[in-house]
Amino acid sequence: MSKLKQLAQTLGLSITTVSRALDGYSDVAPATRERVRAAAQAINYRPNSAARSLRRRRAEAIAVTLPLEPGRFGPAVFLNMLAACSQRLAEEGLDLMLLPTASRAAEMETYRRLIEGGRADAVIVVRTRLDDERVAFLKERGIPFVTHGRTGRSEEHAYIDGDGAAGFREATRLLASMGHRRIAHIAAPQDLTFAHLRRSGWLAGLAEEGLTDALERASQPTEAGGYEATLWLLDQPTPPTSILCATDSIAIGALSALKDRGLAAGRDIAVIGHDNLPSAAFTDPPLSTMEIATPDVGRQLAEMLIARLGGRDPRELQTILPVRQVPRATHGTPN
Repeated sequence: MSKLKQLAQTLGLSITTVSRALDGYSDVAPATRERVRAAAQAINYRPNSAARSLRRRRAEAIAVTLPLEPGRFGPAVFLNMLAACSQRLAEEGLDLMLLPTASRAAEMETYRRLIEGGRADAVIVVRTRLDDERVAFLKERGIPFVTHGRTGRSEEHAYIDGDGAAGFREATRLLASMGHRRIAHIAAPQDLTFAHLRRSGWLAGLAEEGLTDALERASQPTEAGGYEATLWLLDQPTPPTSILCATDSIAIGALSALKDRGLAAGRDIAVIGHDNLPSAAFTDPPLSTMEIATPDVGRQLAEMLIARLGGRDPRELQTILPVRQVPRATHGTPN
């Protein structure tokens, strides 16, 4: 538990009230400010410079936009991560705003309203692109931000990311070691950085194993996209014996397509995804997948953002985390 949270619980006050009292805001009663300061002095608590800089900002809010997907709000992989991020930011008196956007144009308009209206102190950018207009806009406006994922110019901004290229290279080589020679890939749109890196890892794995049959199909990173792409792969003159999917959502669609064709994942065709969604363990059969090997990505993202608000150089805040394989039942050797 942080000292700020401990102080708030001891005094029976909210974290926001304690934060504002320590920074002398006039909307906190003078008697409350003195009580908070005395309690803080008693436990030798002094707010760090990053947190003080953060709390003195006007909006006391961090924004993150998430794309709307059919029937749901945002990619599921981000929701648990952002919940952990929100908890850490709340310890510093900050709210995390999740904003749905239906298109890239709508997302940029949301960014302009937020920044020009002073409604957010900083921004978290998710599902980054190689050429990301959001990153360019935030840099131009001088707004602190961090990204979940890299861009084509990652050396210029703060980010945290998983090593998707290494994960897909390892998965490809694993399948090859099990006897697979036709390892197909269902790729997400290649303007998305994660999709580009994962495809690069698949190609690197094929090259290292001396495999030249690079059968692939692009799709949207959804179950429907994976379903249609898998049917296309199965209809090729030489269909694959294994399918490496850019996301778990794509892989879940692939499992459905295999079942509709009377095929069993893990017996007839191997399938591996990425993200380790909660639902992946409960597909039929359970989905083999991979995930970022660090459980506290959301909290790390929040710490990185607090450091940026405190003036830390973004080039000192760049982290690539390892990816681990999560083998279950859907990968296996070809017949």
